Amino acid sequence: MRIRAVTAADLPLLQDIERAAGECFRTVGMAAVADDEPLTLKELDDYRRTGLAWAAAEHGAPVAYLIAEPVDGALHIEQVSVHPDWARRRIGRDLIDHAAARAAADGLDALTLTTFADVPWNAPYYARLGFTPLADDALTPGLRAIRDRESAHGIDRWPRVCMRRPLAL
Repeated sequence: MRIRAVTAADLPLLQDIERAAGECFRTVGMAAVADDEPLTLKELDDYRRTGLAWAAAEHGAPVAYLIAEPVDGALHIEQVSVHPDWARRRIGRDLIDHAAARAAADGLDALTLTTFADVPWNAPYYARLGFTPLADDALTPGLRAIRDRESAHGIDRWPRVCMRRPLAL
């Protein structure tokens, strides 16, 4: 498995990965999450053009991806998705570690993300990767804005949590 920068040709495949990965939310009563449309091609391309979009590829084709953006001195993971056919192979962990290395090289001090608190492959998984929950009063302005956007989108009907993983600089 090779981690590489996302290309323009990958963008529709990333949408397919997101749709497939989202299906597992049906198993925990979150059909609305499964039915949510992935980011648009333009939105994905915006991440690609910043250099903060990576794909895990097998024989050149992406099977997973991660997109991120700098937020208040940290690299915020906006999305990490692994196609279910490739799940449980440490691919998500490898993408996160790749993002962490990039963030450290860029002088950022942490990774952050927002996720569902009670979904086993969300907050509990990230905790195993070294992320810890942030109290609401510890959220930076950028993280608050992200949470506000999520709330406006309606995904806060299930408990959400912001998490942070410090980086060794």
